[in-house]
Amino acid sequence: MAKPTTEAVTAAYIPKSSVKKLTQIRIFRKYWMFYIMMLPAIALLVLNNYIPMFGIIIAFKNINYADGIFGSPWSGLRNFEYLFKTSDAWIITRNTLLYNSGFIVLNLIFPLAFAIMLNEIKNRFVAKLHQTVMFLPYFLSMVVISYLVFGFMSDEHGYLNSSLLPALGLESVQWYFTKEVWPYVLPIVNTWKSMGYFTVIYMAAIIGIDDEYYEAATIDGASKWKQMTSITIPLIMPVITIMTLLQIGKIFNADFGLFFQVPRESGVLFPVTNVIDTYVYRTFLTVGDIGLSSAAGLLQSVVGFTLVFLSNWVVRRINKDNALF
Repeated sequence: MAKPTTEAVTAAYIPKSSVKKLTQIRIFRKYWMFYIMMLPAIALLVLNNYIPMFGIIIAFKNINYADGIFGSPWSGLRNFEYLFKTSDAWIITRNTLLYNSGFIVLNLIFPLAFAIMLNEIKNRFVAKLHQTVMFLPYFLSMVVISYLVFGFMSDEHGYLNSSLLPALGLESVQWYFTKEVWPYVLPIVNTWKSMGYFTVIYMAAIIGIDDEYYEAATIDGASKWKQMTSITIPLIMPVITIMTLLQIGKIFNADFGLFFQVPRESGVLFPVTNVIDTYVYRTFLTVGDIGLSSAAGLLQSVVGFTLVFLSNWVVRRINKDNALF
């Protein structure tokens, strides 16, 4: 008869809670050096991300600079009311949600398509060159991009009005006073700027796929389209899901630079370019109440946090392996 091991005896005579505690102690003793190496990163995370969260109380106070944050009187939910009671509440909420929903779709379709096409380029130098050129706009600030857009759409000297439209026999257009075109301009600019970033991520996932899958599919006579739909996309679906969930978490947060800098503060365009972030900024400049700005930021964070959990729950119900957590 085999002699029982120490672990078996321990499990039989010691409560499970104590066994779990002893196991944790053993793990800590074995990897204590790694835990010490984690301390600087943990300290930075706490200082940079968690301690500032105490500022949430500003959203519930009527800030008086003479009394300070803690001495100012409480205002309850009044700071949140202005986002919903103002005449622009529907416009800024609609613009924020619709634009970000469109951005999520465009940042999935185009980067994924380009990643698949770049992966098919056999010349690595050419593939890297295209990848670098596509990634460059991601590093440009929105101020620079706003001037690039202005160079195309300026009323007098823009490329469209001075060269392209006359060549096509069309009249010049005052782009910064024509609000109908901006629901298309802003998604194009956002996709152009961020496409390189998402393309690199999807391409890295595609490169990690074993070539044996494609070799077997080629032997079986599968076309490139069939290989893409049956091998490439299913195998990188976890990465696609994660990137989509992260973007859903920011669906209530608009890119301030995109909606503030690119339209160049044209009041005529406010019905199609005004979002929550730009509205809060303009309100702060007018009223000077940081409580209103804090309330808007807290609302955006809570909604994004909730949407990430709900979306992840739905993904787990469909396919547990593709969930973020």
